[in-house]
Amino acid sequence: MSSTPIADHALLSDCHSAALVTTDGSIDWLCFPRFDSPSVFGRVLDAAAGHWSIAALDEIERERRYLDGTMVLETTVRTATGVARLTDAMALGAEREGHDLGLGAPGMVLRDIEVVEGEVAFEMVFAPRPEYGLIHPLLTVVDGGVFVRGGAHLLALSFPVRVDIDGATATSRVHLHEGERVSTALHHQPLEDGPPTIERPDEIEGRLSGTVDAWRRWSSVHQAYEGPWSDLVYHSGRVLQALMYQPTGAIVAAPTTSLPEQIGGERNWDYRFAWVRDASFTLDALWVAACPDEAHKFFSWMSGAVASGLDLGRDLQIMFGVGGEHDLSERELPHLAGWRDSRPVRVGNGAWSQRQLDVYGELLGAAHRLRSYLGSLDDSAKRLLRAVADAASERWESVDHGIWEVRGEPRHFLYSKLMCWVAVDRAIELSRTIDGADRVPSWTAARREIREAILRDGWSEQAGAFTQSFGDEHLDASALVMPIVGFLPADDARVLATIDAIEQRLTDERGLVYRYRVQETDDGLEGEEGSFLLCTFWLAEALALAGEGDRAAAVFERAAAHVNDVGLMSEEVDASSGELLGNFPQAFSHVGLINAAWAIARLEVGLDPGGPKS
Repeated sequence: MSSTPIADHALLSDCHSAALVTTDGSIDWLCFPRFDSPSVFGRVLDAAAGHWSIAALDEIERERRYLDGTMVLETTVRTATGVARLTDAMALGAEREGHDLGLGAPGMVLRDIEVVEGEVAFEMVFAPRPEYGLIHPLLTVVDGGVFVRGGAHLLALSFPVRVDIDGATATSRVHLHEGERVSTALHHQPLEDGPPTIERPDEIEGRLSGTVDAWRRWSSVHQAYEGPWSDLVYHSGRVLQALMYQPTGAIVAAPTTSLPEQIGGERNWDYRFAWVRDASFTLDALWVAACPDEAHKFFSWMSGAVASGLDLGRDLQIMFGVGGEHDLSERELPHLAGWRDSRPVRVGNGAWSQRQLDVYGELLGAAHRLRSYLGSLDDSAKRLLRAVADAASERWESVDHGIWEVRGEPRHFLYSKLMCWVAVDRAIELSRTIDGADRVPSWTAARREIREAILRDGWSEQAGAFTQSFGDEHLDASALVMPIVGFLPADDARVLATIDAIEQRLTDERGLVYRYRVQETDDGLEGEEGSFLLCTFWLAEALALAGEGDRAAAVFERAAAHVNDVGLMSEEVDASSGELLGNFPQAFSHVGLINAAWAIARLEVGLDPGGPKS
């Protein structure tokens, strides 16, 4: 069982895969070669699942930060005898024209130790456990490092200091004086390609310097937001970029699996996939915190991934593997204890086969946001978008599992109807672009019918708010999206009443917003869950749209206060302790932060907070 707080981790990324580093210098999560590959280090889920630590002996204190404009982590360590810096990164690939983060990743983790004052002794423990801890590999000492054999991949640890091997673990101690350094790297390679090469220290230093430069180039070219909380907005944009699988442009919801929504509970899911629903909100966020280039690539991946099934009468699939894979079948890993004994540990995600009607609106919303950048769509893309609008107009009256992917009985969720309205509304505006002029009458009729149904059946006089599903009285934070997508103006009396009801009755003691009350919703699961950072940022954005700048800023500050020491957020916050819960870092939390900051910034300077981001 791992007990390290979720907030104690920092993210490393090469835009292909990711690692998590703890505050005490241990890489406790690493997947090669993709975000969704089996882990090499998995101690975040089980103490026996592997780690790679570099720790100063007799440490007194440490402080860490990302180097300015980068996702390169620098940790300053103080001991009784000196001060040292540990710099951690995942190497970015060779630069390519127009994309500063490189063509491809070399599959390499870089770690550099340098003593800047006095002298410091370090201990390294290298314990790779591939395939989620199932494999104890064979470690062989070679000139300049260690070869690792076991499973479908080969690893090479470049480490220019003597190491001792004990079974499947390598250890070493090194004593450095001021000005001395040790550069080390872990290199991955598929089995069929033969063993990876051992890197020389100067080569590792060069890769590290190049990675810092690549991140800074990207930040300087792509980030131009001006407004409050700019440091948080810029950093969140880099986090979203770090969660992008560069070959396709897909963005994973989070780089981890099974970090729980309740300590010891069963609400543990694999988030290392790309959800269609993230598209519209992610594109908004990238427009603010990055640039349309990334948004365009994301949409290109998304349109390719979903370009099947609708013509056969199937529902639009809600999520895909980062390479566009459709089958994400879920299974459990019973040999892993889980973070703080939160079982089961799952890989894959069974929600991939659910009916969730909201994805129609998110996909067309993404296309609509990108309309100025998409250029001339090819016939297949036009056909896809017409088919999505047709499906929304024909299926909106069906029950589904909703945005929160409940595993209980399907229902008439308000949010699903709302996003079907978005689908046909955006299709009408895009009709010339997608050669859909002949469908405008039927889409217009569907838009009117959906609107009438939402206003009639989605509002509850008893609740005094729009509710979770038609005919019930339960609140759901997703109703906050109504003004965000333009269904109703934010100053509409019913919207204002819904905002007030959610702020007063769907929040914890810290003022953070729950998705819904688990006691009121049959979501097919046992136990509680934390408040949702995304939903809290939705509240801030809705308040800004309503012209309530002070209230919006206060809500924003409450949510943003839960970033960790290096500016990262998980999905949820424990209501009693305030501890971060859920998979980490969570893309949607950072998306919510960016969009809320933008809306508040626009309001502060007298502009429409819901205005275009282009």
